[in-house]
Amino acid sequence: MILVTGGAGFIGANFVLDWLAQSDEAVINLDKLTYAGNLENLASLQGDPRQVFVRGDIGDAALVGRLLAKHRPRAVVNFAAESHVDRSIHGPEDFIQTNIVGTFHLLEAVRAYWSGLADTEKNSFRFLHVSTDEVYGSLAKDDPAFSETHRYEPNSPYSASKAASDHLVRAYHHTYGLPVLTTNCSNNYGPYHFPEKLIPLMIVNALAGKPLPVYGDGQQVRDWLYVRDHCSAIRSVLAKGRLGEVYNVGGWNEKANLDIVHTICTLLDELRPRADGKSYREQIAFVTDRPGHDRRYAIDARKIERELGWKPAETFDTGIRKTVQWYLDNQGWVSHVQSGDYRNWVEKNYAGRA
Repeated sequence: MILVTGGAGFIGANFVLDWLAQSDEAVINLDKLTYAGNLENLASLQGDPRQVFVRGDIGDAALVGRLLAKHRPRAVVNFAAESHVDRSIHGPEDFIQTNIVGTFHLLEAVRAYWSGLADTEKNSFRFLHVSTDEVYGSLAKDDPAFSETHRYEPNSPYSASKAASDHLVRAYHHTYGLPVLTTNCSNNYGPYHFPEKLIPLMIVNALAGKPLPVYGDGQQVRDWLYVRDHCSAIRSVLAKGRLGEVYNVGGWNEKANLDIVHTICTLLDELRPRADGKSYREQIAFVTDRPGHDRRYAIDARKIERELGWKPAETFDTGIRKTVQWYLDNQGWVSHVQSGDYRNWVEKNYAGRA
């Protein structure tokens, strides 16, 4: 059995679904169910005894301790995090509480549990911490991609809070011997992605006839990783990763934001044409950039391929087509997540960005 934290969010839910599609090993799924945590992501597992869902906070050390003592997992995979740069700019405190303080309490609970295990169980136990490439800062156009030894230079409250959590995980390995692994991934995309992020926001807005807001000149570059490729990477790191090591996980798909939007519009023109026959590109609206917007991220994923034999299965072309089709086929899921709170957030973030 494994314990997954944040397993009702975008990446966490995809991981739980993928894990149980690959294995009968049970999952204890702990999620606080904040705005982006959604049990509808796990609807296909309803009644499946291999998943036990618990609503709770990683910062609740007593709850985590009880779950560990009761279920005795062989591993903890930590996805739980506040993860949106724009939200961290408007309200950084939640990011500090969950990503730093919450990770600390989780580590303390796991350390107490691990310390009490018999030697055989202790040696096989793993704590895998899922992080982001944003901790490394921003790259110039011709800079080499982020490697695992790149200096941390976070530029937003979100990335700073994730950097702090990475440092805590590293410290618990070097100080206490806790058997940790860390992954730093590039931008994920795919099914169940909450529509505040670029790709799902563009799909949802396009279909609704709304503007497609592109920050600044749209030339901010990101590496894009299909979420199910990310899930397979995490499985590989959990199974074969060297203790205390960091593995960068990327898709080898550097794309400018504007190119991403153009690709989505082209796919929608093909798969769900506008009634007036015009292209969705006509809905693109350039808006004021966000403060401190990093210009480029790029992941050097050679270490995980060299050491663990992992590389992504999807190209961007195959992954983005699957993603757009999923949103077209799951309009009910989309409408359910677009609550009043979501609409209020979109208005707050984009109002006034002329």
